[in-house]
Amino acid sequence: MEEEAKSNAPWRVGVLFSQSGVTAAIERTQLNATLLAIDEINSAGGVAGRPIEAVAHDPQSNPKKFRELGERLMEDSRVRVVFGCYMSSTRKALLPVLEARDGLLFYPTLYEGFEYSSHCIYTGAAPNQNSLPLLKYLLDTYGDRFLFVGSNYVFPYESNRVMADLIASAKGNVLNEIYIPLEPKAEDFDKVIREIRKHGPDVIFSTVVGAGTPMLYRAYREAGFDPAKMPIASLTTSEAEVALMEPEDAAGHITAAPFFDSLNTSSARSFVSAFRLKYGQDAPIPAGAEAAYFQVHLFAEALRSAGSDAPDALVRALKGLEHDAPQGRVRIDSDNNHTYLWPKIGRITENRGFEVVWSPRIRVKPDPYFLSPSIDDWSHLPFEGRRA
Repeated sequence: MEEEAKSNAPWRVGVLFSQSGVTAAIERTQLNATLLAIDEINSAGGVAGRPIEAVAHDPQSNPKKFRELGERLMEDSRVRVVFGCYMSSTRKALLPVLEARDGLLFYPTLYEGFEYSSHCIYTGAAPNQNSLPLLKYLLDTYGDRFLFVGSNYVFPYESNRVMADLIASAKGNVLNEIYIPLEPKAEDFDKVIREIRKHGPDVIFSTVVGAGTPMLYRAYREAGFDPAKMPIASLTTSEAEVALMEPEDAAGHITAAPFFDSLNTSSARSFVSAFRLKYGQDAPIPAGAEAAYFQVHLFAEALRSAGSDAPDALVRALKGLEHDAPQGRVRIDSDNNHTYLWPKIGRITENRGFEVVWSPRIRVKPDPYFLSPSIDDWSHLPFEGRRA
């Protein structure tokens, strides 16, 4: 450790976010946010006088590529820390590579929960930080009859399982569950529209990801449905996907996330300003990008404390570590390597922005195994107690 601290060599890190493939639009924002954070840290003198050097590859939204590139990073580039992954299928492909070779993954994306690895720091939302507040808002605002539509891979299946259990506990109903190909065609949504017409749900809960998202919202509008009465509510429709839609396709629909790029706090404005100065004034900045950004700063703080990029030393330094992120002050949970976050519900506006329509204004302890779910009483949630 002492030798590492005295070295002048850069701290090399792997960066695996797709620049092509079905989830390229959102992963590109995560890549950009990662590089922005690295630039900021290096401009301030690096860590222990050493810059952070990114070794980046394009895994093409392909789990097999994530695994192969993870092996290359660990064996050829000799990195010990990787920032990356959006889809759960890619995380599940990469993580065993890092576990077998004593690496550490920083994962900045919401996911289905029910996982823990000592080789992963989870900075995206767990289900109790997005599914639960989203459902509470939907039940209070629209009704208790839900139709599920998702992409055909692990996250939608598991996320829908969690949401179905919560709806059942609230005595609501899931009318049907439909899955479309991960790389769909427009006609794949014909069945979705037929099922909406058939059942007339109060809410369509979408876990469609990537390129299929704009297709779903376009099909919904062309069918003549009204989001004021029956919205599409999602965990996965972010600024990155909305940027690919026509404004009239997006307006009125609902998303749950700990960050929206329209947040009007000084830390959020500063982050958004820096991001758009570097990547363009129209650049979308979703919650996944915000997590990708603050997790690099958390890494740098842990690295400064540990004096080493050895994963076990970093994880020890990260436990309980706090950082003033754009969404609010976050903290790594010592119990499970997940992150305390600030839930919010946003409605898409006519100019494709997000208006926050509900928030508990408190940061929520991550509960990836959903040990304390409750729809009816927020006091049963594992709140940490720090209010906005």
